[in-house]
Amino acid sequence: MQYFQAVRIGKERANKSQMTLFNLCGFAMLTLTTKKKDGQFVPVGEEDFVAVIKTVDGYVTILVDGDGYTKAQSKPLEREAAMNIFKKARDSGIEEYAGDHVEIWTEQYPTVQNKPD
Repeated sequence: MQYFQAVRIGKERANKSQMTLFNLCGFAMLTLTTKKKDGQFVPVGEEDFVAVIKTVDGYVTILVDGDGYTKAQSKPLEREAAMNIFKKARDSGIEEYAGDHVEIWTEQYPTVQNKPD
């Protein structure tokens, strides 16, 4: 797949995730549209899983694909607010991301939804 095709398909998928998260919390930012697999750029996956991470700015609720690549995120929040969005996502039928880490840009973040503050 050519890079521009991966970006176009990934952008469509990430936009859907962004709208899903927007409907849950009133704000969502698109993050990644592509990822590298076997040295090739491919679009992010279609599936949505929800997790919470802690950044230097606060707690962020995210939607990731099955490989943990972040497609959409909330703004940085207090832990309780991020967890409330996480619970809304779970109640709406979005499965929890089972991995320990997610990828945003070139950074990896541990998931914290199941860890004490």
